[in-house]
Amino acid sequence: MYLNKVMLIGRLGVKPEIRYVKEDTPVATFRMATTEPYRTKEGEKREITEWHNIVAWRNLAKFCETYLDKGMLIYLEGRLQTRSWQAQDNTTRYTTEILADVIRMMEPKSARDGQQVTQSEPLSQPADAQPFAEQPAQTQAAAEPNAFQPAAEPEDDLPF
Repeated sequence: MYLNKVMLIGRLGVKPEIRYVKEDTPVATFRMATTEPYRTKEGEKREITEWHNIVAWRNLAKFCETYLDKGMLIYLEGRLQTRSWQAQDNTTRYTTEILADVIRMMEPKSARDGQQVTQSEPLSQPADAQPFAEQPAQTQAAAEPNAFQPAAEPEDDLPF
């Protein structure tokens, strides 16, 4: 039995870039940062930030284009893939990226912008509902809305 599974919670470094393959197949690419805090032997707080290249296809790419923006906190599930290509100097280059299967927003846009959502504001969905997109590798299923309660995150954990 084999397993190739990646689960990350982190912030987007850039707004997803969308391009089309064969004119009708969207693909989104973006970078995501995960940060791990630690203490030195002297007790000083430090952080290690790791950057990940993310690729999302079809309906999940459309979800990224519609809902995701730079700095957003997201949960992502996917699998690792390494690609190779020939550079202009005739050397073989490699890149490792994560092919996304599931992306969930961990905070509402209003919380990220420092705004409060009130009852008087028109909402297209309940204030506690969060859009998510799930695309199993076998079926490439469409994105569906889902109620999700985000965990409170301090604002000082931005990796950039």
